[in-house]
Amino acid sequence: MTTFDLIIRNGKIVTADSIVSGDIAVKEGKIVEVSADKAIEGTAVKEINAEGLHILPGLIDLHVHFNEPGRTEWEGLETGSRSLAAGGATSFFDMPLNSTPPTINKANLDLKKERAEEKSIVNPYYWGGLVPENIADLKDLHENGVIGFKAFMSPSGIADFNNVDDESIFKGMKEIASLGSLLAVHAESTVICDQLAAEKQEQGKTTARDFVESRPIISEIEAVRRIISYAEATGCKLHIVHASSRKVVAVINDAKQRGVDITVETCPHYLSLTVKDLEEKGAIAKCAPPLRDEDEVEDLWASVAAGEINVIASDHSPAPASMKTITDNYFEGWGGISGAQSTLNIMLTEGYFKRNLPLEKIVALTSTNPAELFGLETKGTIAAGFDADITLVDLNEEFVLKAEDLKYRHKHSPYVGKTFKGNVKTTIVNGEVVFTNGEIVEK
Repeated sequence: MTTFDLIIRNGKIVTADSIVSGDIAVKEGKIVEVSADKAIEGTAVKEINAEGLHILPGLIDLHVHFNEPGRTEWEGLETGSRSLAAGGATSFFDMPLNSTPPTINKANLDLKKERAEEKSIVNPYYWGGLVPENIADLKDLHENGVIGFKAFMSPSGIADFNNVDDESIFKGMKEIASLGSLLAVHAESTVICDQLAAEKQEQGKTTARDFVESRPIISEIEAVRRIISYAEATGCKLHIVHASSRKVVAVINDAKQRGVDITVETCPHYLSLTVKDLEEKGAIAKCAPPLRDEDEVEDLWASVAAGEINVIASDHSPAPASMKTITDNYFEGWGGISGAQSTLNIMLTEGYFKRNLPLEKIVALTSTNPAELFGLETKGTIAAGFDADITLVDLNEEFVLKAEDLKYRHKHSPYVGKTFKGNVKTTIVNGEVVFTNGEIVEK
C-alpha cells in the first residue's frame, strides 16, 4: 500500500475548468494523485478531512510591496508572507520599489532573495525595476530570475525609484523585448495628474473628492494608449497593473484585438470600495489610481465577468499609521492599501455570493492565469505533477474581519469591520501546512 506525506479527503476540488468531489495525495511537496468521486487508496503521515470544504489552488498574488530590505518598519517579508498565507495565497511577486535599495540591479536582487529565503513562509518571486539609469542592468536581472520588470510612468513616491520618461521607457522596452521578458506599468499621466493636483490645491480644494478628481480615469487612458504605442513599436510584452475602470480595460482589449501582447490586472479594492469609503475611512483607503464611484465598481465587475481582465492582484502597499493620517488635505498621506490578506474573501463575498461569479473563474483570475502568464509551469491548478500549493475554504462560514486577525506589521486595512462570507481554513505551501484555523503554523 502506498504511503503519502499528506492526503486531503472528501473535499470539493475547484480548478479553472471544473468542480469535482474527491481526494488529493501529496508526496515530497508535489500533488501525485487526484481522485474524483472515489477514495485514494493508501495511507499518509497526515490526513485532512475536507468534508464540507472547497479545495482551491493557492492564490498567486503578483503585486505586493513587502519593502524589505530597508523599509521593514512598513511591512517586511515575514509579516507580509504570513498575511498572504492567512488569506489563502501561496506565492507572491514582490515589487522592486519601496525596498532600500530597490531591485534595480543584481546585487540588490540578491539582497532581497536572501531575506525572502530566510523569512517568507510562502513562495517568493521578484520583479525587477526599470528606471532611467538601469537599462544596462536589465539583462543581468533577467538572467538572475526576475519574473518581469516594473516601471512607473508617473512619480512612484519613492525617492530612489525614478519614474521613466518617454525616451528611457522606449529604450527599456526594446531591451526587455530582446530578453523575451515583459514590462508591468503603472500607467497614469504625470502631466494630467500634476496639473490638476496643483490647480486643486491652489484653490484650497483638498477633500477626498478633490484628490480623486485630480487623478481621473482619462489620466490612466492617456498613459495606457501611449505605452501601447511603444509596445507596438518595440514588440515588448506589456502588463498593465491596477486598472481602476472598465474604460481603461476597453483600451487594452482594443489593443489585444490588434495583436498587441498585453494583459491587465485589477485589484480587490477597485471591486469593493468607492470614493465614499475614502471619505469615511480616510488615508487607509487612499491609493493611486484612486478609488472610483459605485457605477465604476459595477462596470469593473461586468468586465471581470466578461473575461476582459486577466488577473486579480492585491497591490498590497502598506505603511505605518503615522503615514496614513489625513486631517483635511487628502493630497497628504501615503497612498497605498493594505489588502493582501483579503483578496479571496472579497472575490468570494462580492464576486461569488453577490454577483454569481463562478468559483472556477475566481480560481482562473487568482491562480491559474497568473501561473500561465508568468511561466510558473508547476503552479496554478490542482493536478498530478503540480506543486502542492493548496487552500481549503469554508464557503458557508461568515466572519467579521477584526484588526487583531490581520497578520500585517501594521494592523489597519479598509476591510476591517466588513462581514465576509467564505473563510480560509487551511493553507498548504509545497505540501506543508503553514496556516490553519486562524493561526500560522510555527516551525
